[in-house]
Amino acid sequence: MITFLQQFLNALALGGVYALVALGLTLVYGVMRVPNFAHGGLYMLGAYLTYASLTELGIGYVPSLILAAIGVALLAALMERVIFYPLRNAPHVSPMIAAIGVLFFLEAAVQLIWGPDFKQIPAPINGIVEIGGVILTWQRLIIIAASVVVVVALNYFLKRTLTGATIEAMSQNREGARLVGINTNRVGALTFAISGLLAAAAAALIAPTLLVSPSMGEVMNLKVFAIIILGGMGSVPGAIVGAFLLSFAETFGGAYISLDFADVIGFAMLVLVLAIRPQGLFKRGT
Repeated sequence: MITFLQQFLNALALGGVYALVALGLTLVYGVMRVPNFAHGGLYMLGAYLTYASLTELGIGYVPSLILAAIGVALLAALMERVIFYPLRNAPHVSPMIAAIGVLFFLEAAVQLIWGPDFKQIPAPINGIVEIGGVILTWQRLIIIAASVVVVVALNYFLKRTLTGATIEAMSQNREGARLVGINTNRVGALTFAISGLLAAAAAALIAPTLLVSPSMGEVMNLKVFAIIILGGMGSVPGAIVGAFLLSFAETFGGAYISLDFADVIGFAMLVLVLAIRPQGLFKRGT
């Protein structure tokens, strides 16, 4: 039972990170109908900006997280204006190729500035918490708490604010939203900014528990695309449910079967679900 609870809490922490990254990606797809393959690059950049803020600017962990999130959000909005907006009427393959190009550019830029070696971000609070024999680091507790706060805040923003309502309207019917006077260009840039903010925040939260590298975005890309396909393309609840399904499959599969097959188990679950329900667990826009 202790082992089960230990893995359960580990899965919650990992699922919180997956959910933040997947939510940004699914918002962009829902509003723009763009599969943003550069999203993993934004996640990776968030980790490096957090590292740079801590080591080079000498500021604390929380200010570093905020600075990284704002910086990546601004870059994502700029990316939408400069790259994706001019391609809005191009064939669907064009923005996908452009996004892959941005991913490789970000990886090359990070290697040029910080080098190809792994980086380590120190945890803001050292030590562990032991509850009834279950051991959890403070950083994982921070991840769980922060991811819950961010998801709740995002849900409030989308459901209870006028700006959030415009994003929801565009995700359901872009042309209809434009006809009723919604500035679709502004909403598109805002959605990219939110996706960048979420990706950077997730990276800053998980970075103290792993090694930061230029290729970390590629791995996350594969996982979050699997998540949003599993949950239903463009579905916010689907992204959250899919994130935790994948994290639980990976964590418990690694603990009870083999760590070598943790990723395989997660993707096998994806194939199984899609074989039964090809459209994903949730409908778009739900």
